[in-house]
Amino acid sequence: MASYIIPVIFIVLFIYCFVKNVNAYDHFIVGARGAVDLCINTFPYLVAIFAAVELFKISGLSAAVAKFMSPAFSFLGIPKELVDFMVIRPFSGSGSMGMLSELYSLYGPDSYISRCASVIVSCTDTVFYIIAVYFSTTKIKKMRGTILLALLSCFIGSIFACLICKFV
Repeated sequence: MASYIIPVIFIVLFIYCFVKNVNAYDHFIVGARGAVDLCINTFPYLVAIFAAVELFKISGLSAAVAKFMSPAFSFLGIPKELVDFMVIRPFSGSGSMGMLSELYSLYGPDSYISRCASVIVSCTDTVFYIIAVYFSTTKIKKMRGTILLALLSCFIGSIFACLICKFV
């Protein structure tokens, strides 16, 4: 049934355009041109954020930040094995997914650490990637408050993820 949804949507749109006497092809071309412009405009921001993420990981700064934050995280009930994972998560989705897979291999998918990591992945996001993409298309250049609030919400989400996994 699900494989018919997209073709049905296209057929309905074509019938609607025919009834309203709208040239669907011209509108499609205008939309495609807008998508290409969006890709061209966001590309430099994406390159910058990917380079920054790689530098953050390769330089060892992520490990240093994780080591520095480990005592505070353990006080909040977050296992020390997740500290590096939580530091990488706001920067790199693929990096955090690789670390999640590694956690599954080391501790098993049903362990407390793996369950916490799974919930953290689902309740947090790659803050810097999202901000780079969304703010690249706007005229807003002051992002400090947005970044701090997004990082705070990811941190709070991670704390609650571990708290929920502890009792469930």
